[in-house]
Amino acid sequence: MSKKKPYCECLNTVKPVRDTLEVINGKWKLSIIISVGVGNSRFTEIQESIPGLTPKVLSKELKELEQHQLIKRIITNDYPVKISYCLEPYADTLTPIIYAMKDWGLNHKKKIFQENPSEI
Repeated sequence: MSKKKPYCECLNTVKPVRDTLEVINGKWKLSIIISVGVGNSRFTEIQESIPGLTPKVLSKELKELEQHQLIKRIITNDYPVKISYCLEPYADTLTPIIYAMKDWGLNHKKKIFQENPSEI
């Protein structure tokens, strides 16, 4: 039995991580997923919950998240037409990743500021 070469092992990890980042990477995608996940369902609610997010960028990001089946666009045919957004069940698979990133970010900040207290 031959042992796998180290670069093959590396690629077996790097490729799926790269695929993941392709979907959730960027300044706004995770913020949008979190915003919708905590109950902001209308376009303006989502935009107002994320400082600095423009309507044009929000619209683009929502379309991409919808294509990746993470967010669902719901059209209610009232007058006026009401559009809202909710997370698809598939988005729940990101929950442990989001919490792991949150924990890592908090721990990293503590570590950096403990080593460099003058930067606080």
